[in-house]
Amino acid sequence: MPYLYQDSKPRPAAHPGAARGTHSSGKGYEQLRQECLRRGVLFEDPDFPACNSSLFFSENPPIPFVWKRPGDIVKDPKFILGGATRTDICQGDLGDCWLLAAIASLTLNEKTLARVVPLEQNFGPDYAGIFHFQFWQHNEWLDVVIDDRLPTFKGRLVFLHSAELNEFWSALLEKAYAKLNGSYESLKGGSTIEAMEDFTGGIGEMYDVKAAPDNFYEILEKALKRCSMVGCSIDTSSAAESEARTPFGLVKGHAYSVTGIEEVSYRGRQVQLIRIRNPWGQVEWNGPWSDNSAEWRSISPSEQRRLSQAARDDGEFWMKFEDFKAHFDKVEICNLTPDALEDSTAHKWEVTIHQGSWVRGATAGGCRNFLETFWTNPQIKLHLTEKDDGQDDCTFIAALMQKGRRKLKKLGAEMLTIGYSIYESPGRDGHLDKDFFRYHPSKARSKTYINLREVSHRFKLPPGDYILIPTTFEPHQEADFCLRIFSEKKAITEDLDENVAIDLPEPLHPTPGPQETEEEKQFRALFEQISGKDMEISAEELQYVLNAVLKKTKNIKFKNLSLISCRNIISLMDTSGNGKLEFSEFKVFWEKMKKWISIFLQFDFDKSGSMSSYELRGALKAAGYQLNNYLLQLIVLRYSDEQFQIDFDDFLNCLIRLENASRVFQALSAKNKEFINLNIGE
Repeated sequence: MPYLYQDSKPRPAAHPGAARGTHSSGKGYEQLRQECLRRGVLFEDPDFPACNSSLFFSENPPIPFVWKRPGDIVKDPKFILGGATRTDICQGDLGDCWLLAAIASLTLNEKTLARVVPLEQNFGPDYAGIFHFQFWQHNEWLDVVIDDRLPTFKGRLVFLHSAELNEFWSALLEKAYAKLNGSYESLKGGSTIEAMEDFTGGIGEMYDVKAAPDNFYEILEKALKRCSMVGCSIDTSSAAESEARTPFGLVKGHAYSVTGIEEVSYRGRQVQLIRIRNPWGQVEWNGPWSDNSAEWRSISPSEQRRLSQAARDDGEFWMKFEDFKAHFDKVEICNLTPDALEDSTAHKWEVTIHQGSWVRGATAGGCRNFLETFWTNPQIKLHLTEKDDGQDDCTFIAALMQKGRRKLKKLGAEMLTIGYSIYESPGRDGHLDKDFFRYHPSKARSKTYINLREVSHRFKLPPGDYILIPTTFEPHQEADFCLRIFSEKKAITEDLDENVAIDLPEPLHPTPGPQETEEEKQFRALFEQISGKDMEISAEELQYVLNAVLKKTKNIKFKNLSLISCRNIISLMDTSGNGKLEFSEFKVFWEKMKKWISIFLQFDFDKSGSMSSYELRGALKAAGYQLNNYLLQLIVLRYSDEQFQIDFDDFLNCLIRLENASRVFQALSAKNKEFINLNIGE
């Protein structure tokens, strides 16, 4: 699919109070609800209809689903019953444990929960079959409206449900998130931190438990005290191990929530414990400190109540922190604000957002392994000016997110492998070229290239100017991206997209030379043969001349110059205004043509006779045209072939159009200047 350039100038972080409505009618939740109440009907959402396309995109439903409203499932439906808690999340027949683990973490923070799940909704007298939820998406809060028809089988909810059969907030939240991402099937497989960020707009950090810092317990303790959302999982070595149970009752490749961390006094010494929740609502750890283990007999009833310890098969369990580190592999933390977890003092961080695109043939250059195209990726300049308090360095988190890939699953899209590199700035403005990256190593980079929605890492660098290059691993892969920079002190960022500028030599005017060259004599003979006695040629005749000459030119691939292009050439070179070219005018154009051929050959690095579209930026600059990413991408879409190659006739067409456009622009600018001068004179 074509990805067009998005302005990547820095933007402020989004505020949840200004959620944008997303319904196709252009109406918000309250307006739609009032309309239904006035008409005496229950809302039916045309954007996410109760049909198979909202369920699956790659298969037919394995069982005959029936869409039912909560009132058709139970007699007395409730939106929330006794408060929204982590026990309200029980997984159904959909592989979205990553989402459910995030929802369980969401219930631990009342303010965050109330933002995602507006609590004034109910099945009372003003019930109209309509509900709404709010999610963060790429620096924007969205208000997602749904109807309350839910997929059932034999009168029971098929997907996410509450342990209380007449409570429906969690099932409706899952439906709204499915709508946001295109279908229920789109929710299969994912990273807990992805949903955590969509619930908070926060910043995620991932820890390898086996390589975690010595103060990892304190990091988790501080994260939970700050109401950060925390998830964990066990790695699998093969697809066959996915959701395989270990002898200790844990599930591999499965997303769990971390819901508590405490120390208890056990037989005269302090023991560190961590509380984990399985979103299935069952299947628990059976080792030390599990629900019915002997260790709890040494803990007083009051202490057990403080820890909310109960021997129930509800999916939640305690385990010793040392056992947790031995059995789990990854921990994901989503900080509601990116406060430094290594430090005892909370910091207010500065946030800057950049939106951009990787466009095939123009700005999708791939990683540093592909030097020939790497330099064409978007480039973001980062000014670090203020050191951290009491430190010599500047701390920041760089988080690169690929946008909308989950929603594009139904079109065959998968998560791309993404990452970024950071270089010291050479101290000059403008897009850095290939030679800079050939001779300068990176100063820092993302820990890995990985096929997750977001790659983030924390850095400490000395004050100075740096260039951050966000990329896919392979070149030619298209996607939109969102780059977020969180810094402890104010950091200034700017996109190194070049300003549009034209630097052409003064137009040549026909002047008779003292003596014709051999080349000019050949052209004159051909010119006379075609034009006749008036020595002027029309567009049709010019087309014949140029095609005859260029097809014989060595080292360039040339197909055919169109009649429209020849009319544009005449428009460019015709000084008399008669719609034809005289021989003297043709000579001037030919000098220009020879310069363009020379530039084309200069940027045909592999001497194939065609030029890579990734070299177009440099070639146009050599011809006098400095373009921004937006114009460059449009030109690449118009003139390059499927292999991102540009033949000379397409290069020539491009230059003719650019020069004609620049002449018009210069003429309009001159007229505007004259108009302003006249007004000033008055």
